[in-house]
Amino acid sequence: MQTILGAGGSISIELAKSLKNFTEEIRLVGRNPEKVNETDQLLKADLTNREQVFKAIDGSDIVYLTVGLEYSIKIWEKLWPTLMQNVIDACILYKAKLVFFDNVYAIGGDFVKHIKEDSPVSPTSKKGEVRAQVDLMLLDQMNTGKIQAIIARAPDFYGGNIDKSMLMTVIYKNFLEGKKAQWLFNAKVRHSYIYVPDAGKATALLGNTPAAYNQIWNLPTDRRSLTAEQWVSLFAKEMGRSDNYTLIPAWMVRILGLFIPFMKELYEMRYQFDREYFFDSTKFENYFKYQPTLYEDGVKEILKKA
Repeated sequence: MQTILGAGGSISIELAKSLKNFTEEIRLVGRNPEKVNETDQLLKADLTNREQVFKAIDGSDIVYLTVGLEYSIKIWEKLWPTLMQNVIDACILYKAKLVFFDNVYAIGGDFVKHIKEDSPVSPTSKKGEVRAQVDLMLLDQMNTGKIQAIIARAPDFYGGNIDKSMLMTVIYKNFLEGKKAQWLFNAKVRHSYIYVPDAGKATALLGNTPAAYNQIWNLPTDRRSLTAEQWVSLFAKEMGRSDNYTLIPAWMVRILGLFIPFMKELYEMRYQFDREYFFDSTKFENYFKYQPTLYEDGVKEILKKA
């Protein structure tokens, strides 16, 4: 049995599709899980509850942790460490392997200019401190040999759920609604984005590759990082829109944060958008001979599905 904790999100949906290539026994766990494949088994659970986490993992060979908690530092500080501890404990008890779908918030400051698997844990935000804490919790257990696990890291994504991606929200969604594109902080620096189907396929591949365990892997991402201006132009060209955009600088994000909770949460993450941000997935690409989806092809696929 291969179990996805946090069913219903963009990543978990693509992961479930890809797991069909490896098994017919897939369990989707969440508050209101829905089938992705006809043979999927569904389990309703509150994953903030320890007993329900154990119930969800019981009988699993591989567990994928893809939970996306509300984008709030208070909620992250309260729930993430407990959730990770409960998942680790259950995986150890039931001898299940664990694949943690992670972001790169634990890497901060100028280290985002070239993010590799061995980039130092160096959080410069409160949310980054939480992610560093849960990463180290899992790494400690991996190093003791108590659990076989993988940390699968991904940068920001495009494709999938519009409302969970800044790029999709302020460029693609605005264009869909006939509005001008927007961007935040700095539109002239490059930033890596992963295509959601690539993230799902790669996570399934890692989970079903025994030699991949007890390592950190950066998931496959087009290495030709684009600036926000280039993203605006790319979507504008394919959608027949003007490539004009409005920039919301850091000082304005800070002011908007007084009235809009999401903007307040986003302000501390500005270091990811005010300088070059390159996510290096060479290790994955070379090991699995995998070619990440090119940005131009990803945008065309998004528009085909719209």
